[in-house]
Amino acid sequence: MKKTFLTIAVAVALAGGLPSLAFAQTSAVTNAILNQRSGLLDKARTDIDKAIVNEKTSGKAKTWFTRGQVYEGMLESPIYGKQLQPGEGLQKSYESYNKTIELDTKDGEFGKQAVARMDGLYGRAFNDAVNSYNEKSYDKAIESYKLASRIKPQDTTAVLYSAYASEAKQDFAGAKASYNQLLGMNYKSVTLYSRLLQMAKQQNDNAEAAKVVQQALVAYPNNKSFMLEDLNMSLASGKGEDALAKINKAIIADPGNSNLYAVRGSMYDQQKKNELAVADYKKAVELEPNNFDAQFNLGVYNYNKAADAYTKASKMDLKTYQASGKKFETEGKKYFEASVPYFEKALQLQPDDRNTLVSLQKVYFRLGRNADSEKLNAKLKTLTK
Repeated sequence: MKKTFLTIAVAVALAGGLPSLAFAQTSAVTNAILNQRSGLLDKARTDIDKAIVNEKTSGKAKTWFTRGQVYEGMLESPIYGKQLQPGEGLQKSYESYNKTIELDTKDGEFGKQAVARMDGLYGRAFNDAVNSYNEKSYDKAIESYKLASRIKPQDTTAVLYSAYASEAKQDFAGAKASYNQLLGMNYKSVTLYSRLLQMAKQQNDNAEAAKVVQQALVAYPNNKSFMLEDLNMSLASGKGEDALAKINKAIIADPGNSNLYAVRGSMYDQQKKNELAVADYKKAVELEPNNFDAQFNLGVYNYNKAADAYTKASKMDLKTYQASGKKFETEGKKYFEASVPYFEKALQLQPDDRNTLVSLQKVYFRLGRNADSEKLNAKLKTLTK
């Protein structure tokens, strides 16, 4: 009988001890809540840090939500905030609320509260990033922007600003990664493609620049800037016909752009399509009288026509010259006179342009305007000193 009594007594004692053990495991969370509400955040932190590593409480949403509250409270406290490492409060608050949502879903008792708390953390992370950027602490800014992006993965603003911060510290790889992340989020803007293009140019990566321009044109097929970039790349690579097709398209998109007509005129010049070239130069001047290239090239066109006429006359034998030589010289003089206003306007726009000075000086000489010719000749000598 005595032996049986002892066995029963031990069993009762063991059974009675179980509730106290479970209570011990959950008391850390309770103590953390009580200390947090009392403002004793250092003690609350100690309690809750124990609770999240205990197998009895680490899998409960309440535990993680409480941890988020404790660290967020410390973050906002001028006293307890000093006990945290830089960025620790935000990071641990985010981790805690994120874990809460994972355990409880967004619709659970604690999950709902955690979602609301996340919005506040996003604003704090973003503001920290802006302050760091303004202080030129670009690494800290990038870190905070990335945290803000993790808090709100669907938000594009933090990713965009992270790219700006990377550019500010000349981290083009980091900036490119952020811009491409935005593209992956279906975010598009002219500025984004422009920045990618500018970085490719800064790195002298022509292949990358060409790739970006083509991507930009897919997104913005009628954007004038991207069309001109594409055109310039074709011109630089010597793809004349390709460039002509692109400039025709650019003119349709921007018919008031004087420079486009001047460029196309030059292309026609290269192809010996003189009438088309002159028509474009005149259109360019009509749209913008101060277009130097168009004014100069119209002067050159008339100069060349005059030179051709005089050359034909000079190569005639005496009999032929007596019959028709004067006609060619008269024609040549007419073209020299026609070149004058274009060259004079070009010189007005660029007074020290040597090619214009030389051409106009020769025209003045051929027209017998010796004083004007000598004046330009004297200026040319000063430019060579």
